[in-house]
Amino acid sequence: MTDDEPRSFAELLDYLFRQVHPDNRGPYTYAEVAEGIQEASGGQGKGLTASAIQQLRTGAKKNPTRHTIKALADFFGVPAGYFVDEEAAHRTRAEIAVLAAMRDRDVRTVALRANGLSTETLQMVAAVIEQARVLEGLPGETVADGLDLDD
Repeated sequence: MTDDEPRSFAELLDYLFRQVHPDNRGPYTYAEVAEGIQEASGGQGKGLTASAIQQLRTGAKKNPTRHTIKALADFFGVPAGYFVDEEAAHRTRAEIAVLAAMRDRDVRTVALRANGLSTETLQMVAAVIEQARVLEGLPGETVADGLDLDD
């Protein structure tokens, strides 16, 4: 885990708010999350209030229940382990980074055009992309480097 990766429950939840949302719009509101959790529970009163979610995100409330962890994880489409297991959190952030990159139409076009190329050609394309990143002053490593996202 690097120094800039979230560690506390509040930081992990804030990361999900900032990164996981529909295309072409900003983060979910607390009310949208509360409503989504309520709908997922089938209206059985097992939801969270917008205020409680805000308190968790800001760190004012620090000890969520297992139900709360599961409800938030389900809403954002991540495993519940994201909130309690450092390795699961790291892997989930890598998957989110890949999805975020795929939102970019040009990145998606390159990825789709590479489909079907031989392993040798894909390695050559990866080397060209890495060199282009260096020339543009971008970091050489990405969040997903070294992770097998196929598990």
